Amino acid sequence: MDATAPTTAATPTAFDPKEFRRALGMFATGVTIVTTTAPDGAPIGVTANSFNSVSLDPPMVLWSLANNARSLEAFSESTHWNVHILSNEQEALSNRFARAGEDKFNGLAMDTQPSGAPLLPGCSARFQCKTAFKYEGGDHTIFVGEVVQYDSCAVPPLVYVTGGYALAARKAAPVSTEPLAQLDGAVYSENLLGYLFGRAHFQFLHGIRGTLQAKQLSDTDFFVLSLLSVRQPLAVPEIAAHIAYTGIDSSAASLQSLVQRGLLEQEAGGLRLSAAGTDAILHVLAAAKSVEADLVDRMGEMESAALRNLLKQAILATDPGLPKLWQAPAPRDA
Repeated sequence: MDATAPTTAATPTAFDPKEFRRALGMFATGVTIVTTTAPDGAPIGVTANSFNSVSLDPPMVLWSLANNARSLEAFSESTHWNVHILSNEQEALSNRFARAGEDKFNGLAMDTQPSGAPLLPGCSARFQCKTAFKYEGGDHTIFVGEVVQYDSCAVPPLVYVTGGYALAARKAAPVSTEPLAQLDGAVYSENLLGYLFGRAHFQFLHGIRGTLQAKQLSDTDFFVLSLLSVRQPLAVPEIAAHIAYTGIDSSAASLQSLVQRGLLEQEAGGLRLSAAGTDAILHVLAAAKSVEADLVDRMGEMESAALRNLLKQAILATDPGLPKLWQAPAPRDA
C-alpha cells in the first residue's frame, strides 16, 4: 500500500439507540449516588453508573452527567462533590435519587464533612472529591475529581447489568478434586443443580446434628418445631400444607407423638409449641445461626448476599404453590 496515498475518513455508523443501549448494558457497573451543594446551599444528588477510576497518584475519579440534567448547573459550579458506591441494601435509595421532581434528601440522615456536600451513610464506599477538570463528552459532561478523602466497608456493593440490579459474587472454584467430574456431557457432575443444592443442604445440617441429637430431635421434629416457631397455632392440615412437599411425615399421628413427648400442646386453634418445645427449637436455631455466621465468615459478605438472592430466585422459580410462611394468615371464619 502506498504510504503517501490519502486516507478516507470512515463513515459514521448509524446505531439503533435501543440496541446500542442494550449492548452497553452487557457491561456490569456499580451504582453510585453523586452529591453536591447548590449555590443557595440546597443539597443536590443524582444516581449514576458512569463512575470510574482515573489515577492512583494522584487519586482521581470521574463520572458523567447528561447535558439536559437539571442538576448540571449545580455540579458545574460546585468545587466539591461526593461519590457514594451503594451497597446491596440501598436499591430503594438508588431509585429515589434516579427520580426527578421530589425532595430526595427528605428524612435522610447525613454525615458531616468539611466541604458541606451531602455525605450519605451505609454505603460500600464513599469518595469525597474536589473538581479537577470538566470535559464535553457528546450528550454528557464528564467530571474528573481529585479524591481528598474516602472510606469503605465490607458491605457488598449493588451492581447494575442488562437493565436491572444485581449482586456481585466471585466465581467459585471447583468442588470436586476429580477431573472426570468436569467432563463435558457427563450424566452426573458437580455442576448439576440438584447435587449442589443437596450437598449444600446436608453439609449445613451437619453443623447442627450435634444439637439435634442432644435435644433428641429428628429431622421431622426440627421441621415442625421450626414452622411453629414462626407461626402458631396451626391446625394439622395447615402444617401439612407447609411441609408435606418435603416428604416428611406430617400426619396427625406423627404430630400427636410430639404432643405426647411434651414438645407441642393442643389448643382450640391447633398445635403450638410447649415450653419444652420452645426451649428445644431455640437451642437448635442458635446452633444454626452459629453455623451461618461461620459460613458467612468463610465465604465473605458479598458472596453470602449473592447466595441468599439466588436461593430466593430458585425458590420462587420452583415454588409448587406453598403458603407464604412469613405472610399474615387470612382471618379465620368465626
